[in-house]
Amino acid sequence: MEKKILVETSARHLHVTQEHLEILFGKSAKLEERAPLSQPGQYVSRQRVTIVGPKRSIERVSILGPTRKETQVEISLTDARTLGIEVPVRLSGDIKGSPGVKLVGPAGELTIEEGLIVAKRHIHMTNEDAKRFNVKHNDNVSVLVNTKDRKIVFGDVLIRVSDTFKLAMHIDTDESNAAGISGETFGTIVKNS
Repeated sequence: MEKKILVETSARHLHVTQEHLEILFGKSAKLEERAPLSQPGQYVSRQRVTIVGPKRSIERVSILGPTRKETQVEISLTDARTLGIEVPVRLSGDIKGSPGVKLVGPAGELTIEEGLIVAKRHIHMTNEDAKRFNVKHNDNVSVLVNTKDRKIVFGDVLIRVSDTFKLAMHIDTDESNAAGISGETFGTIVKNS
């Protein structure tokens, strides 16, 4: 039996601290859930902000909830070019030494000193999933995605294991477009990187 993994497109978004949320949306602001995400307890909020770069701005960028310990902005390489900022590819949460960026909300604005990244492609899985796929936390694998018009192998896909996760591979918008992904799409681990 073929072991398939749901491939999800993670569009540009940000995670914010409660302090930054209140600067952007006003005192005592709370994230308002618009739709749940595949990872348990996470959601897309109704709130949107503008990311301001030296070259251009990107408006109506989603905030994902719940609030976090650090503010982090995840964009694609195309978005980085639009903003005019050189942005590293990093695992979510690895923001030390990354560039900062200006954020504008309806109640205020702020500039984060660091936290602007392109998220490294990865697969969320539980310990049981890891056994089934014969991988472990922090392994790098390759994943074959075969869509109607394109077949592509994504290399250097990081395995992230936690029993709080639900099985899904996350790629950014550039990667999704390159593979011609639309609707429900699955991938298969074809080899270890």
